[in-house]
Amino acid sequence: MTPKTNKKLLIVGAGASGLPSLRHALLYGVDVTCFELTNQVGGLWNYKPQETDLSSVMKTTVINTSKEMTAYSDFPPESRMANFMHNTEMYRYLQNYAKNFELEKYIKFNHKVNSINRNEDYEKTGKWKVNYTDDKGVTHDTVFDGVLLCSGHHTTPNWPEKFLGQDEFKGRIIHSHSYKDHRGYEDKVVVVVGIGNSGGDVAVELSRIAKQVYLVTRRGTWIFNRIFDYGKPIDVVMNRKFLSDLRSIVPAWLSNTLVEAKLNMRFDHQAYGLKPNHRVFGAHPTVNDELPNRIACGTVRIKPNISKFTEEGILFEDGTKVEKVDEVVMSTGFSFEFKLVENGELIKVHDNQVSLYQYMFPVELADHNSLAVIGLVQPFGSIMPLSEMQARVYLEQFTGNNVIPNKREMVENVHVKHENMSKRYVTSRRHTIQVDYVDYIEELAKLIGAQLDMKKLWKEDPWLAYKVYFGPRVPYIYRLHGPHKWNLARDAIMSVDERILMATNDHSQVSPDYTVLYLFVFGIILSIILYILF
Repeated sequence: MTPKTNKKLLIVGAGASGLPSLRHALLYGVDVTCFELTNQVGGLWNYKPQETDLSSVMKTTVINTSKEMTAYSDFPPESRMANFMHNTEMYRYLQNYAKNFELEKYIKFNHKVNSINRNEDYEKTGKWKVNYTDDKGVTHDTVFDGVLLCSGHHTTPNWPEKFLGQDEFKGRIIHSHSYKDHRGYEDKVVVVVGIGNSGGDVAVELSRIAKQVYLVTRRGTWIFNRIFDYGKPIDVVMNRKFLSDLRSIVPAWLSNTLVEAKLNMRFDHQAYGLKPNHRVFGAHPTVNDELPNRIACGTVRIKPNISKFTEEGILFEDGTKVEKVDEVVMSTGFSFEFKLVENGELIKVHDNQVSLYQYMFPVELADHNSLAVIGLVQPFGSIMPLSEMQARVYLEQFTGNNVIPNKREMVENVHVKHENMSKRYVTSRRHTIQVDYVDYIEELAKLIGAQLDMKKLWKEDPWLAYKVYFGPRVPYIYRLHGPHKWNLARDAIMSVDERILMATNDHSQVSPDYTVLYLFVFGIILSIILYILF
């Protein structure tokens, strides 16, 4: 592709955020290079069986978001790929994406970035000096016009403050970052601390081979199933523009109550020892299909927070005690930091709190906006389409289209997001970069003009308009309009249901999607209730 600009861009990391950033940089004709620390693409999804400081999934990890909601905007997944892909299939998708768009020729593998600093002429040019070590072990300094940090935020384990007596405990304690598979846990008594997605997955997996698993939770959680009614992927059902608009006018207490009632129909969270004090939309959800079954079988037992360790056991806050514990897995999340950039002094992080416009741009750099972070969000949905859209926003700005507002508006946006987050979510270092998938991607799309004029679309293509508004908010929607439109976007949108069905039954015809009808009826009932109440 012939460059349209002489600007040099560095992308740090060739994982799920770095690859779409590279793809779109090429679409914009940017002189782009990607430095990848390892010898392969994939980042987190490149399973690493050995102990490592790098991010890695577990051997058995399955994605929590469905393939259609996780795909990049011009690369639909293969029809027969599972709706919820095993990590090896997810990794293959990323490899295929890189191969299809010939991205690897722009990736320098085994290149380690040591530091990123504003260049001497930054005030005038916005350029960055990058110190890195190449695959031969030679260190270099190179100046770039822009930098995208795509190195993820699941690398640095967060260890909780030590419990009383923890140092005297004779069993083994590890962080879930170091947990690879079940081997070595056979017939052991295991305590898993933390009931997020990783904690739930570890507890369920070990419950099949361990003597007993205890799952520790301070505040409980709401458990979502990957599969919704009639076998539909839950994110396909929940992430729709129609529902997003409906939630904006429905009181939060009502939407929380309705969803909680639905979740309790599957299993009573109170009876299973999991019901939290917070409402369902007041914390990041835990997605786990098997945990209720494991609790019902007794192979997983729910416990409150740890009071103290003994030499061989653990005492819990409810006064119960497990006399003999062999293994403890701390599934207590991750911390993120930006020490690469000016030794951490430019993008400061405290308890995972960070001030970035749209979770991307440091407000201190509003004079140029030539450096951004990609993928630093935790959505109710998949992160990959959001990373891709963030990259598109950055590249619009980087190539001179000035889509980012002035510093005052950037600061105000950061303040509003922090304030809204503190009002909605449980106070926790886990809820600092939380976003709603549909609302956030729409916000980014508007910045670059990729949002749709629905009135016009209803007139010109009503069937497509129906799919776009009432159907799942798949990423292909944002390539119908705006920069670098994709001429197959409509086909990709219209065939979503077919690809979902082909993953489980390639001989059946696509049946009508009654989800929209149910939601429409629900909306009418809700409107009547609101009219009566207010």
